[in-house]
Amino acid sequence: MFVLETKGLSKIYGSKGKGVAVKALDNFSMAVKEGEFLGVMGPSGSGKTTLLNILATIDTPSSGEVLINGENPHKLNKDSLALFRRKNLGFIFQDFNLLDTLSVKENIALPLVLDGVNSMEIERKVRELAKMLDIENILNKRTYEISGGQQQRTACARALINNPSIILADEPTGNLDSKASNDLMEALERINKERGATIVMVTHDAFAASFCNRIIMIKDGKFFLEIVKSSTRKVFFKEILDSLSLIGGGYNEAI
Repeated sequence: MFVLETKGLSKIYGSKGKGVAVKALDNFSMAVKEGEFLGVMGPSGSGKTTLLNILATIDTPSSGEVLINGENPHKLNKDSLALFRRKNLGFIFQDFNLLDTLSVKENIALPLVLDGVNSMEIERKVRELAKMLDIENILNKRTYEISGGQQQRTACARALINNPSIILADEPTGNLDSKASNDLMEALERINKERGATIVMVTHDAFAASFCNRIIMIKDGKFFLEIVKSSTRKVFFKEILDSLSLIGGGYNEAI
C-alpha cells in the first residue's frame, strides 16, 4: 500500500512579467510504501527542499498532485488542512523547533495536549517514546539544558507522539556532531523497524542516507536515479557515494 504518492508534480517560482520563471520541480512522480524509510538527495537547488515543503503542505504545487493515504491535502480548506496535518504528518527539523519555555516532556506531549488526550494516556505515550529514544532521564529538563543530540531526539519523540502516517525529516543531522548524528540515525532506524513508521528524509549527508531502505536522487527538479538497499549499510553507503559522484555536489562522506 502506498501511503504517499506524487504524480506529475511541478513547481514554478516567478511569473510572466515578473522576471525569469524558475522550475524547482519538473513533472516529478514517486510512491512511498507504508513502513518505508526513504531518503531524498540532490545537489543544492535540485528541488529536494521544495518537494519536502509541498509534501508538508507548507508550499503548493503549480501542477500535479500529492496523495497522502489517498487524499490530496492541497484541496482541503484551512481548518481541514490543519487537522489533516496533525493526524497524518510528523515533522523533524534541522533546527529542532522546540519551545524553550517548556520541559522536554511538555514539548513531546504538546500535540496530544492540543488534541485533548487525557493525562494518563499522555504519560504512557511519552514514557514509551522516551525509553525508545533514550531520553527518559531528561524529561524534566528545559530544552536549553540538554545537548543538540538530545534536543533532536526530543523533536523525534514529538513528531511520533500522534502516530502520524508519515514522518518528514528535513536535514535532521545538519546541526549535529558525528556521534549525535549516529545516535539520531540509529534511533530513526529503530523507530522505522520497531514501530513501522514511514519516514521521508531530505539529506545531503551520505552517512545519514545509508540508514534508509531506498534513496531517490533529484537533479534540476527531475527524478535522476534510485538506489535500493540490498546488502549491508556499508555496501549501501558506497553505492550512495558512487551515485553522488554522478549527480555532483558536496556531501558528507564519513562513515
